[in-house]
Order: sequence, then C-alpha cells, then structure tokens
Amino acid sequence: MKETKKGSIKGLLPLIVFLILYALTGIVSGKFDSMPLLVGMILASMVAFGIAPPQGTKKMSFSEKVMAFCKGGGEPTLIMMVVIFILAGAFQGVASKMHAVSSVTNLGLSILPANMILPGIFVIGCILSFAMGTSMGTITALMPVAVDVAVKTGVNPALMAGIVVGGAMFGDNLSFISATAIASVQTQGVEQREKFKLNIITYLPAIIINIILLAIYPIKTVVLTGSYSWNLVDLIPYILVIVLSLVGLNVMPVMIIGVASGIVIGVIHGDFSLIGSMQYVQSGMASMEDIAIISIIVGGLVELMKYLGGIQWLMDTLGKQTKSKHGAEFSIGALVTLLCVATTNNTIAIITVGPLATEIGRKFKLSRARVSTLLSMFATHVQGLIPYAGQLLVAGGMAKISPIAIVPWVWYCYLTLIMSLLFVFLDFPKVKVTPENGYDHFEEDLVN
Repeated sequence: MKETKKGSIKGLLPLIVFLILYALTGIVSGKFDSMPLLVGMILASMVAFGIAPPQGTKKMSFSEKVMAFCKGGGEPTLIMMVVIFILAGAFQGVASKMHAVSSVTNLGLSILPANMILPGIFVIGCILSFAMGTSMGTITALMPVAVDVAVKTGVNPALMAGIVVGGAMFGDNLSFISATAIASVQTQGVEQREKFKLNIITYLPAIIINIILLAIYPIKTVVLTGSYSWNLVDLIPYILVIVLSLVGLNVMPVMIIGVASGIVIGVIHGDFSLIGSMQYVQSGMASMEDIAIISIIVGGLVELMKYLGGIQWLMDTLGKQTKSKHGAEFSIGALVTLLCVATTNNTIAIITVGPLATEIGRKFKLSRARVSTLLSMFATHVQGLIPYAGQLLVAGGMAKISPIAIVPWVWYCYLTLIMSLLFVFLDFPKVKVTPENGYDHFEEDLVN
C-alpha cells in the first residue's frame, strides 16, 4: 500500500473513538478495566474501515483495506514482539512452578533491608533491561518477583508494577541493543556512544532521585524476620537470562534457553514431570494470548490510520509550528510523543518521525546527537505511561490490576519527562554544532 502524503485529522478518529469509549466506560462503571481493550480496538478498527481517505488519496476497496489491515498486523517487528510475548509467558509459567520466582524473592529479602527492597527492585530492573535491551522482556521476567514481594511485604501492587516498568524503561532507552536506541541513532546517523553520553548525563539526576524516593517511601510491611530459604540451582534460569543477555544474545533464544533450563531443573527437583511441564508452558503462553491479539489489531489499525492521513496530520501540524531552536527540539519531542500515543510502539514512532526530525534539525542547525537523544528520550518515558501500551498491559496483567492503576506510580518516567524538558529548554548538556556533528554531512554518515 502506498502511504498518503496528505494529512487529515479524521485519520485520527479511530483512536479518538477508542479513547472516548475507554474513558466513558471507566467513568460510568467506576472501573477503567470494564471496557476490554481488545473489544475497544476492534470497534476503533471498524470505525477506520468506514472512513473515507483525504481528498487526493486513491480510494481503496473494502478488500484492499482488509489487506492493508493485515499488512499492518503482520509487520515483522510486531510479529517478533508477539513471539516474545508468548515465549516470555512460557518462561513465567515454568519459572513460577519450579520455584525460581520464590528463590529470587527470598534471596532479595534475605540480603536487602526492608526499607531498601523498593529501590532494590528498581535497580534490578535497570540492570535486566540494560542487559536485555527490551522493556517487555524485563517486565515479564521481573514482575512475578515484584508481585511476590508485594504479597510478602504488603506493598501496593500498583507501586511494585510502577517500579518494574520504570526499571524496564531505563534499559529501553539506554541499552545499546534496544530497538528504540538503535532506531534513534540510525535515523540520524549518530554513534551509540554519542547518544548514550548525552542521555545518561541528562537522566542521572532522575535515576538518583527515584532511588531516594523509593528508599524513603514508607512501607506498610510485615516484620521481615525468619529464614527466607532459597536455592542457587533454582536461580539458574534467571542467571542464564541475565548472562546471555549481557553477551548480546537475541531475546528469543534467551527466553527459549530460560524455559528449557527451568524445565530440566523442575524435572530433576520433582516439581513436575517432563510431560507435565508442557501444561505449565501452555498455561504461561495462554496468559499472553490477549496481549498478543491486541498487539496485532493495533498494528492493523495503525496501518489504516496511516492510509487515512492521521499520522501525517500529526507530523504536519507540529512541524509547521516550529519557530526557534528550542521550539524545534520541543516539536521533535512532541511529535514522537504523539506518535507513541497513537501507535503504542516507540520504535515505530521514532522511525516514522525520524525523517521529519532530520528536516527540522537541518533547518534549525541542530546537533544530530541531540536530535537522536531527543527521539529516544521522549519516545521512552511516554511509552511507560500509556495504559494501553504493551508495557503496562503486561505489568497489569501479571499483577492482576488495571493498567490505569499503575500510571501514577511510574515515578521514573515522570522524572525522566522533567529531565527531558530541561534538556530542551536549558540546552544542557550543550553540544557545539559543527559541520561534522550537524546535518551538513548527514547523508555521508548514513552511508558510512
């Protein structure tokens, strides 16, 4: 399908309808999970099928719209994400039955003082996400531990989920193997280390403040006395996942090895038989089915919204409002933020906004490293705050709470949002623009 170059606000109508339905049902019922997300997305897709394209765009038949929808739902990176969902579910199912989760939890409880459990979970999430390069993999690996900690300590499950999501978004933004980071540097022809340097300097205060806030947060907890038993062998699946991620192995084989090791250890320890383990693999996969289907529907819906000009309208509207250097950088951040809200996929948002960000950067003589950093930062913190995005869907599903309930507790994302705005308006860290790091040699660097 050839994507229209003409934008139209009515192309955003499906998303607007979904948001209105989601909000109204939540307000009327008093529960924001009363409207199933899958039903809401299907209704939004039905609206998209009934909207005519902007004038000047070739009109598609219903069959062609169906094919476009299927193309979006079958986009390779989206299907890869769905497979990761399923594998992560299998890992969760096996790990929970062979006591890996309880061993990790008890190990943490036996080492950390009660008032350091919350920052400890956040730091563990940061390490995992930086190693794995995926927020989804981090959340699915760490949420069972966080839920168990919440049960044993009496901490609000929504707070625990917010801590895990915050730690996961740390690596989604800063990891060298994160798709988000890779997209941000590749679209602007920047080296990872340039972007990482600016990013870590900007976010370091947010990281420190978040740890301090978690350390001083009053925990309504039981007295952590007694013996918390744990078995090093039971930790092997998690150790393998961390180590293999650190050496740069792809997340899919990492999860497969994690599942296989969990099955072997569970069988040896008598937690289940080899045949019985298949039931736990299946139940774990089934727990992710809803999220996987929603992701596919969203992918198809986004493709139709592109055809209807909704995405292009967002880009055109913000792009025309740019008047100054600070305004240019803010427009780039706002564009990628709105695209994240519209697509719930920050990598796709960066790839979509990348060309426009390049033109804005060239016009206002911005540093490519700053533009790359802007794309990555603004695409990350908002992703951790969207209740219908994969990160909060998974965290909410595993904690058995509404994704909406988690939003106020993702403190790290709010802190990084503040630091991102300061990055723009204080122009710190400042980068002196030269012909080499500006856009004068942009095409040459892309080739190289």
